[in-house]
Amino acid sequence: MGLAKVRTAAVVGLEAQEVEVEVDIASGLPAMTVVGLPDAAIQEARERVRAAVRNSGFTFPMRRITVNLAPADLKKAGPAYDLPIAVGILISSEQVSADTSGILFLGELSLDGSLRRTHGILSMVTLAKEKGIPSVFVPAIDAEEASLIDGVQVIPFNSLAELVAHLRGEVLVSPCIAQKKEAIVAPVFSNGLTDIKGQEHAKRALEIAAAGGHNLVMVGPPGSGKTMLSRSLPSILPTMRIEESLEVTRIYSVAGLLSSDTPLITQRPFRSPHYTISNAGLVGGGRLPRPGEISLSHRGVLFLDEFPEFGHTVLEVLRQPLEDKVVTISRAQGSVTFPANFMLVGASNPCPCGYYGDLVKECRCSPGEISRYQKRISGPLLDRIDIFIDVPRVDYEKLADDRVGESSEKVRARVEQARQVQNERFKETGQFCNADMTPAEVMKFCHTEPEAQSLLKAAMKSFSLTARGFHRILKVARTIADLEGAETIGSTHLAEAIQYRSRNGI
Repeated sequence: MGLAKVRTAAVVGLEAQEVEVEVDIASGLPAMTVVGLPDAAIQEARERVRAAVRNSGFTFPMRRITVNLAPADLKKAGPAYDLPIAVGILISSEQVSADTSGILFLGELSLDGSLRRTHGILSMVTLAKEKGIPSVFVPAIDAEEASLIDGVQVIPFNSLAELVAHLRGEVLVSPCIAQKKEAIVAPVFSNGLTDIKGQEHAKRALEIAAAGGHNLVMVGPPGSGKTMLSRSLPSILPTMRIEESLEVTRIYSVAGLLSSDTPLITQRPFRSPHYTISNAGLVGGGRLPRPGEISLSHRGVLFLDEFPEFGHTVLEVLRQPLEDKVVTISRAQGSVTFPANFMLVGASNPCPCGYYGDLVKECRCSPGEISRYQKRISGPLLDRIDIFIDVPRVDYEKLADDRVGESSEKVRARVEQARQVQNERFKETGQFCNADMTPAEVMKFCHTEPEAQSLLKAAMKSFSLTARGFHRILKVARTIADLEGAETIGSTHLAEAIQYRSRNGI
């Protein structure tokens, strides 16, 4: 009986940090103590490990067992420490003799000794690669996810008994074959532009928003197609690059939302939270911060239906992520930063009853009610929206028309061509699309023709544009020019961009 040390990892935010599990077995009354700031799930690991060791055919030492999770000042959470604690006990009790210094152990144990799915595997395997740890032992159900990281030997196990047999050299388990990320299957979309009758102006705005990554707000009466338009947006967004897929997969892995049959997310996220969502649900948070809806929308779309119905404070917390593309959550134990580079799409009625300005149904709201409803969204938040469009009622002729509109595939081809132009433009700056441009980059890349400059000057005075609004018009105009393959922003590009600015509220 002696001291054993086993390596594992803890997830803090999206990053993993190495944790050393020290197990000491000494004489004394039978007891097992876990120290090192463990949470309730780790404290309960004592009973899971005891049952798993016995049911796997090994002897659980009836002595005083002390488990230390180092560093001691890092808060540990979750059941992923079950496997390293069990291995440490078996090594300390001399039931297993093996050099584990080059192995990272990850996994939750069932009472029968089988290994269960563990959240955050991608971040922890990434840590192993950064630390130069050659091998990672993971549950078999997590093997495909873990093998997305090159340069690390991932060995999958179904149970504690199988892992011990491998360490003893009795039955060797082959490493998992790395996922071929080049053979990613294109996603299949349930909603497309061909399902939408009419609304050509709105479809054009969606194409521009997708091409440049711009934020968008649609205003119209109930049943005009705002939600359907929004849900069709992912079908025209460019195909995710492998770097983007790994970013998104990592977030979903930490959040525990990654399906076992989908180790790599290849479709851009589309998140649509209800307007009763809390600040923590939208931005992220908790005692140990977890990603919120805006981080789960990273590289995808955050759709806020019934935009003005969201709480004022909930909407205001969007302001900083929309500018910085990250969200920082501070707690007493420290701060964590989650990525939040998403497209914001809002859908709103023009008034409480929904029919203000409608040509068919009369609005029942008073001017005061309409004004109060539209003022629920603050000016600073509206100033961060690039494109505003009206979505009117669709008439009978368009609904009954049998002709099929332009497909999402054709629009996506134009969007990807525009994004390719932007990739070349920003290859030295690290930006992804026009919406990400800084003011300095706007001045560098958004050159306008002389007649367009006078048009922009008139728009500044007419709409009382802020500096942010000025730059956002130029960003949208740059995207429109990219869709047409133009080097310089012309007056027609600028005129179309100006018409997408909000005039009075929403």
